[in-house]
Amino acid sequence: MNLKKLLMFLFVAVLAVALAACGGEEAADNTESGDTSADGASEELEGNVVIDGSGTVYPLMSRLAEEYMINEQPNVSVEVSRAGTSAGFEKFLAEDGTDFNDASRPIKDEEKAKADELGIEVMEIKVALDGLTIVVNPENDWATELTAEQVNDIFLGNVTKWSEINSEWPDEKIQTYGPNENHGTYEFFYENILEEQDLVGDINLQQEYSTLVTLVSEDVNAIGFFGFGYYDSNKDKVKAVGIDFGEGPVEPSLDTIGEEGPYANYTRPVFTYLNVNNAKEKAQVYDYALYIAESANDFAGETGFAPIPDEEAQAQVEAIEALQ
Repeated sequence: MNLKKLLMFLFVAVLAVALAACGGEEAADNTESGDTSADGASEELEGNVVIDGSGTVYPLMSRLAEEYMINEQPNVSVEVSRAGTSAGFEKFLAEDGTDFNDASRPIKDEEKAKADELGIEVMEIKVALDGLTIVVNPENDWATELTAEQVNDIFLGNVTKWSEINSEWPDEKIQTYGPNENHGTYEFFYENILEEQDLVGDINLQQEYSTLVTLVSEDVNAIGFFGFGYYDSNKDKVKAVGIDFGEGPVEPSLDTIGEEGPYANYTRPVFTYLNVNNAKEKAQVYDYALYIAESANDFAGETGFAPIPDEEAQAQVEAIEALQ
């Protein structure tokens, strides 16, 4: 072989080695970036996930949706609405209904029966703990603490003026506010706090929690109730009332809210309900259900909720994984 042919042979050999090395690096880069491949890398999903229901749970679920679409599956659209727990169940328990229904109370027997009638398998996912919060106008410097019995007397109409609770308080009519019957918060208050005694008088019930915040903030004689998260994000507009359950007043906070804590009487779990049929048919619905169970505790505190115990969260993860 002459010198010219030898040099040409060496050049081709070196070029082949260089191209092989580049190809290996590119393959490694694709694997590390999470691109879909046959070697088990994460799958990129597409499609929609439709959620409606509780206005109380909305801040947590919308935060989870935002995080999921940005950092987990950017080609999946997660749509979160807030018609209210009961109104949401009507949309969920329908032909071609929503994939999830957020709820600030457990599903009712008649709702379970409707699901059975439609052939919809439903899974309950507990996402957080909420503390029902009694709020007053910031200028109210008298009713900063109330007993649980006094709260009931106010909303049952047993007292109608502040002075009827304490003679040193203003001789002014108490104006009561709350969410309307579409909301699980209303039902929790009626069933668990008032023990199914009817709210009476001219209580002002609203669909939107933002409207309730505004109304209480503009009425010095107002008193209302909603979830802790809406109070926590509006501390400049309303003031929380400390509730005495028998051992001194307790204000709601992430430290006091809990099923075993000092605010336990006003604490409730909140949920999202999964249409299992849809999770089995749509990969994005299954994936998002798993993401909720794995991640809700990470975002509970920043949206005004206390997290559930880790062992409960893990049990829910395993239950969802068993669907596949």
